[in-house]
Amino acid sequence: MSEPVSVVIIGAGGRGRLTYAPYAKKFPDRMRLVAVAEPNDVRRGLMAQEYALPPDKQFVSAEALFSQPRMADMAFICTQDGDHVRHACLALERGYDLLLEKPVSASVSECKYLLNKAETLGRSVTVCHVLRYAPFYQKVKELISSGALGRVIAVQASENVGYWHQAHSFVRGNWRRADETSPMILAKCCHDMDILVWLTESRPRKVSSMGGTAFFNAANAPEGAPTHCLLGCPVKDSCPYDAEKIYIHDELTGYDFNGPGWMQSAVVPDPTLEKLMDALRTGPYGRCVFRCDNTVVDHQALCAEMENGVTVSFHLNGFNQRNYRTLRVSGTLGDLTGDLDEETIVYTPFGGKPQTIRMNVQETISGHGGGDYRMLEEMFRARREGGATATDLCRSLDSHFMALAAEHSRLHGGILVDVDEFVAGFDARSAL
Repeated sequence: MSEPVSVVIIGAGGRGRLTYAPYAKKFPDRMRLVAVAEPNDVRRGLMAQEYALPPDKQFVSAEALFSQPRMADMAFICTQDGDHVRHACLALERGYDLLLEKPVSASVSECKYLLNKAETLGRSVTVCHVLRYAPFYQKVKELISSGALGRVIAVQASENVGYWHQAHSFVRGNWRRADETSPMILAKCCHDMDILVWLTESRPRKVSSMGGTAFFNAANAPEGAPTHCLLGCPVKDSCPYDAEKIYIHDELTGYDFNGPGWMQSAVVPDPTLEKLMDALRTGPYGRCVFRCDNTVVDHQALCAEMENGVTVSFHLNGFNQRNYRTLRVSGTLGDLTGDLDEETIVYTPFGGKPQTIRMNVQETISGHGGGDYRMLEEMFRARREGGATATDLCRSLDSHFMALAAEHSRLHGGILVDVDEFVAGFDARSAL
């Protein structure tokens, strides 16, 4: 029996503390958490308490942790988008292999720079493109690879973001401004770009994109709406985006029905009803969705041609009751449609009867359709046995370049962008 992989986690937020750290409790024979770096005292203290980390293994910053001699096999970089490359470079220089949260960077230059650095130092970097590991997409890939669909001609995909998730993360929350984090087509949808690359087995050749912020802006603010929902909003009772509804009273997302979930933990590190209400009165997550400083899109469409001739289309929108992804793959011998949330695929051979495939939802023990933990398992297996993971840094960057080329197209009126020419226009340099 091999020793568990030892890990330090940089960033004790939703991904670091709530997604990856619990794996060490579920599977202590596979992963051992030895240290945490987190600037927020409460989040750092909670993680230290939950995993019995001594004071000398608790750090207020990535810089403080990486100034110490290497203390683990791997570093999980789970910080904000704009810090990923800086923290990854520090970890690589100290000798850690990496699990790097997506997106790598909103800068093509930084993406190239990090790849060069990892290759020069001979270190492994796995990017958290967890959808490749979800049983739903694994089955789609299996059907394509088996030849059941014939030659793939076109792929259509959509990411339908719940209205409450759009308001939480991309209007009020950390990913609301592209200039501070990443454009939404990268921050939210690089998963989807990666799936399109993976399923078509081809890199993107040309891309065009359009979209914008159609609804979440001051022009749509109700008359008399204050800065915060709890400050006497005249339409509070009828507004579905009311912060008190979403975080406290809603049956799907609220504290009253579900206790402190990942959204409540983003509002305050150790949520109670009293703390939540206090934070919503004056804090960023209590703001009117029409009175925020958000700049990312609430809808965007993309059309691309892959190098092998397959055409793909993708649509993102933030106006849905639930979060779900859909997929359609059209081949010369058959087609398939699927819904990740329902974990159902319908495959129809031409001239034959539809075949419905339902995934075993009992196996979904982690987020992203079960992909989170399966990614960790493959990464640890690759470390033991040698070789790269399915989402190593080199493979993962095509999705980033596709997304960034699409955002360039959107910002320039939907122009057609040659992806290779776009990427070649950036030097491999760090903006650190």
